Amino acid sequence: MTYKSLIRKLKLKNEDLEEIKAAVQKAETATTGEIVVAVAPESEHYSFWELLFANVFSALVIFAMFPFSEKIKGLYSILYWRNEPSWILPIFFIITYLCLVIITFYLTNIAALDRLIIPRAERRLAVTNRAFRLFTETNVYCTKEHTGILIFVSYMEHQVRILADKGISDKISQDMWNMIADEMSDNLKNKNIKLAFINAVEKCGQLLADNFPNHQENPNELSDGLIIVILIVKI
Repeated sequence: MTYKSLIRKLKLKNEDLEEIKAAVQKAETATTGEIVVAVAPESEHYSFWELLFANVFSALVIFAMFPFSEKIKGLYSILYWRNEPSWILPIFFIITYLCLVIITFYLTNIAALDRLIIPRAERRLAVTNRAFRLFTETNVYCTKEHTGILIFVSYMEHQVRILADKGISDKISQDMWNMIADEMSDNLKNKNIKLAFINAVEKCGQLLADNFPNHQENPNELSDGLIIVILIVKI
């Protein structure tokens, strides 16, 4: 999924992206904390599960076709004047199976289908792992006072993670961030995309301001704009 296609699915315009960026900047003026907001099309390739589903589904279809073998064979008899070779039927099933696997594997690129075939626990683990990797990749972990947080949205899985650095977690329980993440998930589910991001940023900013108020020196250490994480390009 490309940058443009993800933005199109999220239905975010350039002015929406600017508003999200402005919300981050405003929130950071009242705190020494740093807020990074990121979204990814999905957190993992999931190729194993997609290929497994494609093979199982294709095998079931082939088994369902076995009782009709004679009728299928009869169709070939027209081409071969009722003198068809014995290998024609096995070849037909093999080719049909391979075609079904390819088509089904391609269709699993549809996000709604992916959410059905990939186990919930697998999706949750993938999003959590990707959030932690992004936490380090975006340098949230190495701000001067260790007061950075990451708001991470994984589009396909419909999940949100909010991670806080050590300086914050010593004062604010992870449960508080989870509550904001749950509310953000509800807004995203209801298609209130821009509101979901801005509301989450404002609430995170308020928590940070209450516990880590701004002081005289407060450099902007991390990016304020929405980071689009393109992990996978599917054909």
